[in-house]
Amino acid sequence: MAEFFDTLTDKHRDFIAQQPVFFVATAAESARINLSPKGYDAFRVIAPDRVGYIDLGGSGNETHAHAVADGRITIMFCNFANPALILRIYGKAMPVLPQDDGWDEIAQHFDIFTGTRQIFDIAVESVQTSCGWGVPHMTLERERPTLLKAHANSDPRGWIEKMQGRTESIDGLPTRPTNSYFGPEE
Repeated sequence: MAEFFDTLTDKHRDFIAQQPVFFVATAAESARINLSPKGYDAFRVIAPDRVGYIDLGGSGNETHAHAVADGRITIMFCNFANPALILRIYGKAMPVLPQDDGWDEIAQHFDIFTGTRQIFDIAVESVQTSCGWGVPHMTLERERPTLLKAHANSDPRGWIEKMQGRTESIDGLPTRPTNSYFGPEE
């Protein structure tokens, strides 16, 4: 049976800390629904009503476009071990880029990865838990280091130029590109 909460509890925070993967869903009017898996140690509970996660440069920037256009976001964690549980965080997301005034405040909560493009600052509107009895048992073998390696091997100027060229989503919604490279030289 699903239960709803206004904010995250300590029990929710503990559950989140144990999960090696989470999923992010966003949507904007007349655009495709975006659903992305996320790994690494990229998620933080900042307060009972505030969470965030680091976003690395990748194939697109749909979450940014949707956050700017609409703001709605759902984060889902599911336990692939025992006890079976699914936890969803519903909220409003705001992308914070390294050049933004709020960067230093939010970035202090994270270990910044090579290739960090932005951090999504999320105001929690509600939290839902449900049974998760249909989720299979699986174990984490290891993190996949490929994305971090690719960013670490990038030329910083070339990386920034590539990010600067990404100014719209696949549906033509505007995005703001980062102007900073976090890498081995930083």
